[in-house]
Amino acid sequence: MWRSIIAFVFFSVSTCHPTLFHKRTSDISDLISFNASLPNVTILAMGGTIAGSASSSTETAEYAAGSVKVDTLVEAVPDIKNISNVRGIQVTNVGSESLTPANVLNLTHLVLDEVAKDDVQGIVVTHGTDSLEETAMFLDMTVNSTKPIVVVGAMRPSTAISADGPMNLLNAVAVAASNRSIGRGTMILLNDRIGSAFYTTKTNGNTLDTFKSYEAGFLGMILDQRPHFFYSPATPTGKVYFDVKNTTELPQIDILYGYQGLNPKLAKSAVDLGAKGLVLAGMGAASWTNPGNEVIDGLINNQSIPVVYSHRTMDGYSDYSYNGIPAYFQNPQKARYMLMLAINAGYSIPSITEMFSLEY
Repeated sequence: MWRSIIAFVFFSVSTCHPTLFHKRTSDISDLISFNASLPNVTILAMGGTIAGSASSSTETAEYAAGSVKVDTLVEAVPDIKNISNVRGIQVTNVGSESLTPANVLNLTHLVLDEVAKDDVQGIVVTHGTDSLEETAMFLDMTVNSTKPIVVVGAMRPSTAISADGPMNLLNAVAVAASNRSIGRGTMILLNDRIGSAFYTTKTNGNTLDTFKSYEAGFLGMILDQRPHFFYSPATPTGKVYFDVKNTTELPQIDILYGYQGLNPKLAKSAVDLGAKGLVLAGMGAASWTNPGNEVIDGLINNQSIPVVYSHRTMDGYSDYSYNGIPAYFQNPQKARYMLMLAINAGYSIPSITEMFSLEY
């Protein structure tokens, strides 16, 4: 009885005084319920397949991403109310291939605002899977908080038979609400697996078990909406934090793909079109053609353009860099955001080289 009275009083006060739960009235869903004994989790919705819709329940490839709003996603998973008090913020609603660094920077500012609130236990970001690992990596390097941040998506649209989005969302909220998740940085959750944003990559364009961390392994898994972690919290080797609270624009960084007979002039063209740095998705362990290396060498020596040599293979280690910067274990898309943040922070080329070398 007393618990019911206390919960009613707290709910009434928080409704009258928005600052107690930072409750907003525009572009968000109301709390689906309130239980004073449960933690509070904020869901930031970016769109993607998890919010996708198709004309048929059997369509899993042809659908419109970013069609369903966050309040509908939450309403479709009523068991969330048994785990956490959630509220949703619709940040954007598009396929993740359409997201830009400006979108990700805006999301980061929202996450920073939320983790600064004493009454928020954790954050869930719903996101399209195509570029999910990029956003997660950016958050991992720019949000210096022990509070759990979980980036979640789906491989089947919300209208599909056996849609994976509802269970993924339920599990993501469970991870964000758990004290066991504290101090683990930004995490990626799909298909009952919990991975570090620093290491996890999308490996298949279609299958449910696409997100993997081959070399580092998963952090844990979900059992009955309870996270089971294999290790105690640890910081990935070489992880650097960047303060972007006052950043309003990020420098352009382009990725060039390596292949037989590549056009060496594309590197200079990218710089001429505004790139402040380049990441090369090199062949094998980051190899680049001799004519291509000559052009890169000119950009480094004559224009002080930082160039990171990564690998087009899904995983691996690369210390080859000609006269550039080796990416070591980082794939091109993760190396791109590392380079972007370093340039934004004013790092010199030697400092950027040292940052990547911290992989050891």
